[in-house]
Amino acid sequence: MRTKVEVSPQVKEFVGSLAPVPRRALARAIKGLSQNAGDRKLLEGRLAGYHRLRVANHRVIYREQSSAGARVIFCIFAEHRSVVYKIFQQMLLEELSKQ
Repeated sequence: MRTKVEVSPQVKEFVGSLAPVPRRALARAIKGLSQNAGDRKLLEGRLAGYHRLRVANHRVIYREQSSAGARVIFCIFAEHRSVVYKIFQQMLLEELSKQ
């Protein structure tokens, strides 16, 4: 099964804002998701259904879907580990309140 990794504008902007060494590490880890590489974990609780990718002190939250015989990984949000879950959870709540 083919795997495609798609990256949101927020993730691109966050990765681009980092110093060269962490930027390269994060970019490499995101690309590695297509080969099931990296420190990945399924999230629980209010963030159930999402996964996280750990790269040093940074986290990328992503979701996997199958579509037309291909696996698609959507990298949705990236931030420093100290705030990533709190901010992402708040974003989800705001999105739900708009519906």
